[in-house]
Amino acid sequence: MPEAIYFYSVGDEYGEFSNFALYPIRARKKLWPTSEHFFQAMKFSDAKEQEKIRRANSPMLAARLGRDRKKKLRRDWESAKVGVMREALMAKFRQHEELRALLLSTGAAKLVEHTDNDAYWGDGGNGKGKNMLGRLLMQVRERLREDG
Repeated sequence: MPEAIYFYSVGDEYGEFSNFALYPIRARKKLWPTSEHFFQAMKFSDAKEQEKIRRANSPMLAARLGRDRKKKLRRDWESAKVGVMREALMAKFRQHEELRALLLSTGAAKLVEHTDNDAYWGDGGNGKGKNMLGRLLMQVRERLREDG
């Protein structure tokens, strides 16, 4: 069984896997400062709201804006969010050669976003979370391998 690689904080080893890592992505005909900006903006149908998030001066601010529940989420968000995250990650790891190489260098290791403040995208801190971000990164790694 290959070892697991745990990541969370941008400053830590494999911090590049975090959506807060400062790697701009081009998606849906726009340049986004980080994959976090793109993901948070896609929660909304309103183009003005999306643009406000795209222009946020940090991924933390983009996340805060995206989590503001005074704003109405798009109706299909629950069913769309995993696809949106996959789209963001594919863009990030295809558009930055050094990230592609880093992800491929993890071989068959299990990738785990280790955090106690997220049991959906992360492992919940105790390994009981869904670890969706880690799972999607492993799918992206597979796809990049197939791309050659």
